Amino acid sequence: MFRSKLGAVVAASGGEVVRDAAECDLAVVAIENPGAVDRIRGWVAGGTAVLAYGSHVRADLLRAARDAGAEAVPNSEVERRLAALLTST
Repeated sequence: MFRSKLGAVVAASGGEVVRDAAECDLAVVAIENPGAVDRIRGWVAGGTAVLAYGSHVRADLLRAARDAGAEAVPNSEVERRLAALLTST
């Protein structure tokens, strides 16, 4: 569900969705996916900005993403925040 909505936000901003982390300027990750926090740390260490999203009831995961260097928002805010990040660069 979120993948198509977020892809539409990226396309509307003139961006392109890529699956290769080496080619991205902004990584968007569902924090509830296994290994997400480790991937966030890797992207941040490599200089890639990260927007993480997840359920508002999983404050622990959102906090872990922030501690790893991501901007982390609940699902209800991810589209708006992604659009804002893409138009501010």
